[in-house]
Amino acid sequence: MDVHVDPATVERDVAEIKRRGFVVLERFLGPDDVAAMRAALRPHLSAELFGRNDFEGHRTERIYSLVGLAPIFADLVEHPRILAICDAFLAPNYLLTASQAINIHPGETPQPLHTDDLFYRIPRPRDAISISTIYALDAFTEENGATQIVPESHTWADDAIARLLALVDFTTVPPDARQPRPPGQLPEALSERLVDVTMDSGSVIVFLGTLVHRGGANRSTTPRLALSNQYCEPWARQQENYTLSIPKETARALSPRVQALLGYSIHPPFMGHVNGVHPLRVLERA
Repeated sequence: MDVHVDPATVERDVAEIKRRGFVVLERFLGPDDVAAMRAALRPHLSAELFGRNDFEGHRTERIYSLVGLAPIFADLVEHPRILAICDAFLAPNYLLTASQAINIHPGETPQPLHTDDLFYRIPRPRDAISISTIYALDAFTEENGATQIVPESHTWADDAIARLLALVDFTTVPPDARQPRPPGQLPEALSERLVDVTMDSGSVIVFLGTLVHRGGANRSTTPRLALSNQYCEPWARQQENYTLSIPKETARALSPRVQALLGYSIHPPFMGHVNGVHPLRVLERA
């Protein structure tokens, strides 16, 4: 992707993320790109892929391995401004850990508050192990399920968020019991700090994996569509196994940078090899 990135702009992005845990990049995507992404997603949004548990959301559709779905999503994953931000927080050879579309339907309740790197059990406070992005294809409003965040919560220690994370429920629910659950009452001090990230279509919020956040309730009459790409340290296990979820013929057509982000790469000296061979060589001859 041939996009000029102003170092001073990235420096401001990084400074804001360090200070508050997040930054909002307004109208990052143009209307034509948003329209193309909608068109690519349309055949896959059938209102049948609702979540299996309260965390995923029983009125929320997700399309996984989005990077392999269409070239425009692969281009987005390697956007230079986003990668420049990742460069500031993650070690070289970092990976793509999640790439999905999230469509929150009317009637959905708020997600449990959580952090995106909660499964890396390393004591806080600490540096983030992942960087998350959420792109608004629909404008995010207080009524339609805008992402909600707790600014500066990326600095909290374990004991400050332990009770929140203990409430996250990943238990698979039988199909006939998959109904949105009323949200629990938040402590007043936390509720007062919760912020709705309202933003125009095409905007993106970039935040640290240590930031407390959740998907909001959709009290409107229409779905709210977004994309989320997440990046992680090169030594961390990825949430999505792209070498299995993306066909090899599709992976071969991707740019070298995206192939490396998916895991067709080596973190020196030899993390990620396949029988002692670079995984890209295996991909090329498969």
